[in-house]
Amino acid sequence: MTELHISEAERADGALRTDRLAAAADAVRLEGYVILHGAVDAQLMATLGRRMLRDVPAILDLPRPPHNFTWGNVQHDPPPDPAFLFPSVLYNDFTIAVTQAVLGEGVHNGLYSGNTNLPRSRPQPVHVDTGHLWRRQRRAHPACELVVNLAPLGMSEENGATEIWPGSHLDTTVSRHDASICVPDDVLEARRVVQPPVSAHLPPGSVLIRDVRLWHRGVPNPSDTPRPMVAMIHRAAFLGPRVLDFPVGAESVFARTDLHWPVRFRDDAIDHIGRNRPYDYDGSGPA
Repeated sequence: MTELHISEAERADGALRTDRLAAAADAVRLEGYVILHGAVDAQLMATLGRRMLRDVPAILDLPRPPHNFTWGNVQHDPPPDPAFLFPSVLYNDFTIAVTQAVLGEGVHNGLYSGNTNLPRSRPQPVHVDTGHLWRRQRRAHPACELVVNLAPLGMSEENGATEIWPGSHLDTTVSRHDASICVPDDVLEARRVVQPPVSAHLPPGSVLIRDVRLWHRGVPNPSDTPRPMVAMIHRAAFLGPRVLDFPVGAESVFARTDLHWPVRFRDDAIDHIGRNRPYDYDGSGPA
């Protein structure tokens, strides 16, 4: 697993050393992911995490809570309140440097969402977030979308560390034109012999950057506390923008130009709790 611990000198400079940036970009290309430890202030992340936990009861009280695949992994958008839109999360210098190194100039963000892994959750099937651009490719095309994950309160095996499959983004089995984003069982087991999965451990302040095609799944959370996750998707310039809604009053947060956020500022209420829908949910409750 490629993990980089940001040094004090790099933190003071606001940039990774040139050789370490190249190593991080190569890890994303070859292994499908890299973890940057210490990219965001841990106390700031704890503030966001505690705020996200306040929304969990309201999400579960919805007529159709947005469970993904199985009970216990709920889609969970962070609050759009400007008080919780932290520039070091939305425009993290270390993250942007890596995604630009992989995707090229003109990177834009197309998602600000997340998920929360509930206590007694069920394991998800192994899946991709989005498959390859074309069917039946002999070789994988270069990355065009990178997921940026942060675990505000930390993620480990104690609260359900996401399972990821190194190098699986280069397997062309699942495309964007397929009916399912799940990896077929026979393909999965053949891959397990070559390269078994690993658990992604993210202390507060760490960032996981992964190819959108990387196989992964949520696993049960054995703790008594929900584990929130934040997700963004940095996209290559040739992909069309996805407009994101934020409230009037947040304009200054998105003033930077090194990462484009296609934002629509609204003066009406933004329902970040009720706007998500369950995905492929099997209806099973907690054990």
